[in-house]
Amino acid sequence: MSSLTMRRFIAMACIAGLPGLVHADADSEREALARISYELQQLQAQIAEASKQAPSGQRVRFRYDWLLRDLALVRQGVDEHLDAPEQPRPVPPLRGDYRQ
Repeated sequence: MSSLTMRRFIAMACIAGLPGLVHADADSEREALARISYELQQLQAQIAEASKQAPSGQRVRFRYDWLLRDLALVRQGVDEHLDAPEQPRPVPPLRGDYRQ
C-alpha cells in the first residue's frame, strides 16, 4: 500500500464517524468517539500486520512505526476525552430568602 493510499485510508477511517457528530447530543457523541477509538485500534492492528509483510532492503521504506505512534497519540486523546468526568451543568443559584 503506497503512503498516499495509506494516508487516504486513515483520513477516511477518521472521517467516517464524524457526520453523526454535527448535531449530536452528549450520549451519541460519546458513542461515536468510542466507535472511532475502536476503529483506530483495528487500524493499528492492520498496520502492525502490514509492517510485518513489508519487504526489507528497500531504499525508501514506509515508517509504520511512526504511523502507529501517531495513531496511538490520536487514540489516546479520544480515550482521555471519553474517560474524563462529565462537567456538571451550571445550576442557577437559589434565592434562599423567601420572606418579604
